[in-house]
Amino acid sequence: MKRFGKMTTLNESPLGFEPCGDAAPPSPTGAEDGHGEVEEDPLRSRIQDRVAEMENFAGHLEEIFLTVEENFGRQEKHLEQHYNDVLQTLSQRYDERASGLEEEKKSKLEALYNQLLSCGQAMDESKELIETAQEVYRCQDKRLFLKAVIPAIKRIEEFAKDQLDLSLSTELEFTTPLADLSDVKTMMDSINVVPAPSAPVINPQAPNSATQTSLRVCWSLFSDDTVEYYELYYRPVLEDSPAESSSAAVSMVKVKETHCSVTDLLPNGQYELWVTATNTTGISPASEKALYVTVPSPPVIKQRQCCSCPEAALLRWESGNTNPVDSYTVELCEMNADGTQATTESIVGVPTCQCLIQLQAGRQYRISVKAVNIGGPSDRSEVVTVSTTGTFFHLLEETAHPCLAISEDGFTIFSGDEELPISAMALDSNTFTRSVAILGDLIPVRGRHYWEVEVDDDTEFRIGVAYEDTERNAYLGANNSSWCMRHIITPFRHRYEFLHSGWSPDLRITVNPVRIGVALDYVRGTLSFFNVDLQQHLHTFYCNFRDYVNPCFALDNPGALTVHNSIEAPTYAFI
Repeated sequence: MKRFGKMTTLNESPLGFEPCGDAAPPSPTGAEDGHGEVEEDPLRSRIQDRVAEMENFAGHLEEIFLTVEENFGRQEKHLEQHYNDVLQTLSQRYDERASGLEEEKKSKLEALYNQLLSCGQAMDESKELIETAQEVYRCQDKRLFLKAVIPAIKRIEEFAKDQLDLSLSTELEFTTPLADLSDVKTMMDSINVVPAPSAPVINPQAPNSATQTSLRVCWSLFSDDTVEYYELYYRPVLEDSPAESSSAAVSMVKVKETHCSVTDLLPNGQYELWVTATNTTGISPASEKALYVTVPSPPVIKQRQCCSCPEAALLRWESGNTNPVDSYTVELCEMNADGTQATTESIVGVPTCQCLIQLQAGRQYRISVKAVNIGGPSDRSEVVTVSTTGTFFHLLEETAHPCLAISEDGFTIFSGDEELPISAMALDSNTFTRSVAILGDLIPVRGRHYWEVEVDDDTEFRIGVAYEDTERNAYLGANNSSWCMRHIITPFRHRYEFLHSGWSPDLRITVNPVRIGVALDYVRGTLSFFNVDLQQHLHTFYCNFRDYVNPCFALDNPGALTVHNSIEAPTYAFI
């Protein structure tokens, strides 16, 4: 489609959507509409936030209380088991030592007893020899004496040859080697040894815990471990290539607290985080991985796709973020005639990239949008000005016939003498192919709408309304899905037709209208045309429109026409 440079036309500067500088942050008023809840006044909101914060803190304290109770029971059980093991080990050592002493005592007593028996036997044998010697000595018969003394002497000599061992066969003292209690000492010392920490538990992301470039991360411990410091690891999650996410560069932050702020991140980025705890004994296992997101980038309002009427405005925008957001917040500020702010509202929880906002007629508003995820709200988008003086819309360029050109401001259409080749006509089903036409993006509100069209006397045109699904290969007014006023130049006169389904009443207009007013009333089911300069009614269609309609414009010969909108409807338009 060709686009001309900035045109100087008779079109007034539209009072619809205009970009402007950032507005001061609006303060909520407590108003409400059908597209989301409206924020409370600042004081009440702060009190509610403080109450929610205290409730969260009380819940956290309760969890800590239960954790301390569990840790105490676990530590008490561990200490009791530890001392039981020590006592059991000492009891085993006592039994072993007592058994050893008993065996040594038995051995000593047996040795002494055997030595005592040997000594008694030697004494008995000595007594017997002494008695034998005494008997020989008292013998008076020399012959008998000589006969008895020789064997006695031999026995005495043999007895004297045996060396009698009169030393003790065993020591009187018991040998008591030092007991090996190294294992007991190790067990006792282990009571005072700090165990390595258990794996920390990284908390899910808390609401409003991020900015566009930072995250606040918190974690806790299962038990009352002693920790010198923590190491928080994080890396970006790449949605388009999960395989690359696992190989993304890992960053680490070392802290002593159970919380940390990670900075220098990307807006609306997803990050995978995990944490370890370290003390003098060692490093804990890593926690489970958690997914955190930074605050989104500001949305981008599509000014050429926004429209309004005295009752409402339809705002459309692009997310501006790779990752999806949870919702959007629309902030609107009503302006006084002197440019000061009158009232402000915030529409929260908008699920999609558009919002139909109910407004008051004849007012001016400054509107912006924020994207929201669990990390918090984004910065405000570019602020646009919306006027509810009259109906405001843009032309849908994607519906334009290939021979149609549009001015830079988007409100004047042109058709030249040149014809496009057939190859250039191969367009999608949304583009007009027979009639050199285009549709307008009228706000879908069933109220009253008014706009005007400026034309030249020598331009053949069709203006009116059509359903969005009207046939693109048919002329406007030739089917039952479009209604239009048609201007035809004949050799004799200017002829005007008011077409619907190819039929027109027999009407003759004596004064050629240069500026034509179009009044659409959904409630009454009427579509009226007026000569604005003469305030003259030309024709009215009566129809209960089954669906929303779009303004339509077509050029049947080379020429131009200009659309004027955001105009207050004249009193005669809806009489």
